Amino acid sequence: MVPYSFLALGDSYTIGESVAETERFPVQAVQLLRAKSIMMTDPRIVAVTGWTTDELENGIREARITGTFDLVTLLIGVNNQYRGRSLDEYRQQFTGLLRRAIDFAGQRRGHVVVLSIPDWGVTPFAADRDRAAIAREIDAFNAVNKAVAAAEGVHWLDITHYTREAAQDTTLVAADGLHPSGKDYARWAVDLAALSAEILR
Repeated sequence: MVPYSFLALGDSYTIGESVAETERFPVQAVQLLRAKSIMMTDPRIVAVTGWTTDELENGIREARITGTFDLVTLLIGVNNQYRGRSLDEYRQQFTGLLRRAIDFAGQRRGHVVVLSIPDWGVTPFAADRDRAAIAREIDAFNAVNKAVAAAEGVHWLDITHYTREAAQDTTLVAADGLHPSGKDYARWAVDLAALSAEILR
């Protein structure tokens, strides 16, 4: 049997900034799927810390991705929020990225998963920032990607609530004080693997 293939598109949260490669959520999800006897290739990850929607689009072009994948995830937008970019621009560029993701899945919309944007405002890095304002803005960006996901007929997975628990549990934050730890990514991976098992079976 040919193993299923997985393409993960995103930014620091997908590449797993400040955690080991084995702790990245796409890698952990694949391990969980393999444990369920769902054979998977290692995930192909196209993601760089700091990327905005337009930078991911450029990165996808430069990656020269060929063929189609059985599972495609898209998690992007935190850097749009961080840099003060507009929601209208995000909606337009995110829609384009999601349609690219659908193409990479061979137009199988049910094989595409959008993950919500984490709330970095609860982390030690944001100690001197307006945490409530960050939360409101993250919610606004997530409302956009959730609506676009629904309009395009793909799955939407909420992981933001997990990241907000870092306000009370610092073990959910990596050593850099900003990004999620492997412990937090493990929870995302459990949810993604459960959804992916339904998609692939």
